Amino acid sequence: MPPLRCQIGLNGLNFFTGAIQTAFGPFFSVYLTERGWSQGDIGFALSIGTATALAFQLPAGALIDSIHLKRLATAMALLLIAVSALMLVAVPTPGPVLASQVVHSFASCLLTPAIAALTLALCGHDAFSERLGINSRYASLGSAFTAAMLGGVASYFSVQAVFIVTAALAVPGLLTLSLFRNSDRLTEDDHPAIKHPRERSKTGRRPWHIFQDPRLHIFAVCVVLFHLANAAMLPLALNELSKRVGDTGFAVSAAIIVPQIVVVMCSPWVGRLAQRFGRRPVLLIGFAALPLRGLLFATAPAAMPLVAFQLLDGVSATVFGLMMPLIAADVTRSTGHLNLAIGSLGLAAGLGATISTTIAGVVADSFGAPAAFLGLATAGMTAVGVLWQMMPETRPAAARTRRPVVQAA
Repeated sequence: MPPLRCQIGLNGLNFFTGAIQTAFGPFFSVYLTERGWSQGDIGFALSIGTATALAFQLPAGALIDSIHLKRLATAMALLLIAVSALMLVAVPTPGPVLASQVVHSFASCLLTPAIAALTLALCGHDAFSERLGINSRYASLGSAFTAAMLGGVASYFSVQAVFIVTAALAVPGLLTLSLFRNSDRLTEDDHPAIKHPRERSKTGRRPWHIFQDPRLHIFAVCVVLFHLANAAMLPLALNELSKRVGDTGFAVSAAIIVPQIVVVMCSPWVGRLAQRFGRRPVLLIGFAALPLRGLLFATAPAAMPLVAFQLLDGVSATVFGLMMPLIAADVTRSTGHLNLAIGSLGLAAGLGATISTTIAGVVADSFGAPAAFLGLATAGMTAVGVLWQMMPETRPAAARTRRPVVQAA
């Protein structure tokens, strides 16, 4: 178990990581709209960010694997996100805005595997599951708190000020890294990802060897199907609600906040379940919540039921956010290239999400929203079927005989 100082450091790092990413959602579109950008131009800028994220997932993961000092990689990512926010404020014209999207997407691709690698080095593989749950809790708290704060900043000052505050949030994020020491690392043989890159290279296990593990491919298919089912579900439900009732301001906010509350409350508990009972049972529960939510949305619910159905989104988000780095750690136990595996799964997630919004929009326009929801639910059920039939348990055998405890600072 890492010292309390490291527990506090990881909590703070994840809190401010969630916080610094918050402005690059709805605030980004609102800011550019106020600057006179058309919806088409805003959509193009967002597409550039999406394409960049897809292109950099694998290179970023490989880069983090090659950097021994994970704190340095994390600091670099936080600084790049701050720079991207300041670029939006300084020159909100097409060139700098598009460059800002590229910088932000690249930094985000670095940040997720860097924090996962730092967490693994501090906690070890046996405690990794529960600690990932605690990470998710604090990231959600940071996102929810900052969303409320930035809403006030936008109301009392300007949307432009939102991005200045976002850049400033990198400072406390960087300060949390000072709580870690090189001596905090566990023994070298806990997981090969903890070893120095030069030591890993001596084993003869090259980065591309991770793709020889069929478990990674099976889970990647599940990830694509999960995001194919999930990405378009809430936007489509809110669009349909807007057509029926008009003002959906409360529903939009509540539909975003409710899943975050579930993540905050349940993530460490789900992490303990995954370590005690295995990955497959937890995965099946989290993935099964997705098609159920799609079927409920197909009933054209009113605002309050729609928000209630978002509890299921919280279940899915909790499980998926925890399982992606955890299974990546499981399947790289022999190679150590954890972050390349996380990058490959991130690429799968991005591909599924990109396809989802396009397909759901076409089906909704051609056959109606209920048909689109049924199609999304079918994709989710397919993911559950693949998990049930093909995905083996990935929890290391040694971990099944002990139950580590992580202090939830």
